[in-house]
Amino acid sequence: QSGSSLRIVSAALKQGQITPTELCQKCLSLIKKTKFLNAYITVSEEVALKQAEESEKRYKNGQSLGDLDGIPVAVKDNFSTSGIETTCASNMLKGYIPPYNATVVQKLLDQGALLMGKTNLDEFAMGSGSTDGVFGPVKNPWSYSKQYREKRKQNPHSKNEDSDWLITGGSSGGSAAAVSAFTCYAALGSDTGGSTRNPAAHCGLVGFKPSYGLVSRHGLIPLVNSMDVPGILTRCVDDAAIVLGALAGPDPKDSTTVHDPINKPFMLPSLADVSKLCIGIPKEYLVPELSSEVQSLWSKAADLFESEGAKVLEVSLPHTSYSIVCYHVLCTSEVASNMARFDGLQYGHRCDIDVSTEAMYAATRREGFNDVVRGRILSGNFFLLKENYENYFVKAQKVRRLIANDFVNAFNSGVDVLLTPTTLSEAVPYLEFIKEDNRTRSAQDDIFTQAVNMAGLPAVSIPVALSNQGLPIGLQFIGRAFCDQQLLTVAKWFEKQVQFPGIQLQELTDDCSAVLENEKLASVSLKQ
Repeated sequence: QSGSSLRIVSAALKQGQITPTELCQKCLSLIKKTKFLNAYITVSEEVALKQAEESEKRYKNGQSLGDLDGIPVAVKDNFSTSGIETTCASNMLKGYIPPYNATVVQKLLDQGALLMGKTNLDEFAMGSGSTDGVFGPVKNPWSYSKQYREKRKQNPHSKNEDSDWLITGGSSGGSAAAVSAFTCYAALGSDTGGSTRNPAAHCGLVGFKPSYGLVSRHGLIPLVNSMDVPGILTRCVDDAAIVLGALAGPDPKDSTTVHDPINKPFMLPSLADVSKLCIGIPKEYLVPELSSEVQSLWSKAADLFESEGAKVLEVSLPHTSYSIVCYHVLCTSEVASNMARFDGLQYGHRCDIDVSTEAMYAATRREGFNDVVRGRILSGNFFLLKENYENYFVKAQKVRRLIANDFVNAFNSGVDVLLTPTTLSEAVPYLEFIKEDNRTRSAQDDIFTQAVNMAGLPAVSIPVALSNQGLPIGLQFIGRAFCDQQLLTVAKWFEKQVQFPGIQLQELTDDCSAVLENEKLASVSLKQ
């Protein structure tokens, strides 16, 4: 069962084929077996087993709380968890134990989910590789998959295997690795410029970024308040929908949440056909850096929709080329403002220097933040200087509006969803990734994902096929604001057509039934 989907294991729990405690122990043993992936910062074993015990009592009394009761989940370590250390993978918050739960964490627990632990990330979620946290980089489970290893054997140029492991993408790489390695059935990430969709694409998962305002940010330690959204990582679209059903809704503690336009808990309808759909292909997303394999899968996906009767239109998002610099200005400005709270006074790290308050602030922040975080604080404060404010921050806000309007115009032209790549290429080896600095990497890696955050739209990355190297490639669907359900319905249809092959980690996790026997559906394969 550990290889199957949340929906299937939930049914097994309801029928008594497996108990919550057995399921929890299975996942805990997989966490131990895959410890070298560095997916978790904290494993909350005692908490999870206690929750499993309570879940078991409910099942015995016929009082199950729903589809998530007894289901193991993991949470990115920038969501506050009451009584469980929350570090943001930074020295600044090592040892910090929040007194409350983030709303999304509380909602999962209220539905009976089991919290397996807190997952690794780039420090304060600033990065696109999950390589920059103070607890070290996350390793992509696909580095150890049968599919990748077999392709590598055929390649005479492959170097030393141990140092050749691949990154997960980021910044929610720990959550992606945790789901991909079967240690849980769903995980929370956060998504500010692609931090849930990027690792989902590199780890062969579904990575869903809800519409801004649909899911509460209360208790998510903020990076960019106007763009942050809690994200969902699962092994299939239906599972993401179940989790969204549990999380969506207004929260008095987050004034940016809106009245819930989604009927929950909701089952995604199966699309019988796509003939009434119009799919938009943004021409500006065909960039020279895009790998030929991703490009080819993108156009095959468009052909698939067309061959099934959908209308496929090329659309223009004319301000795309400005989005990276615009995002950088707005992102660093909000970061500079948000990071001011970490001053060594009320919580978190404090240095030993007590010459003066100013000296204490400076030394605390120098010791607590890595150079990526400090660099963004410096940039942001520069853009916010009185003499620069109009020329940078205000101008970037105006460009942001133009970018958001580009999407509105595309959707007003009759397009239902946009289809784009998620990433430029498949996952790269760690040693290759660290040759570039964080800023260059983030600018390249978020190229297809960040505009969605500036516009507040829902988007989902769906795994499509394996590359020639045996690694997953994902494509992104973007929907109209608050049409999250329609977006996931289209994504579910597409997922069924492409039949992405599950990761095969037999050597790693003997008891993983990675390939779902009971869900072999007739399919049109994209990978010819």
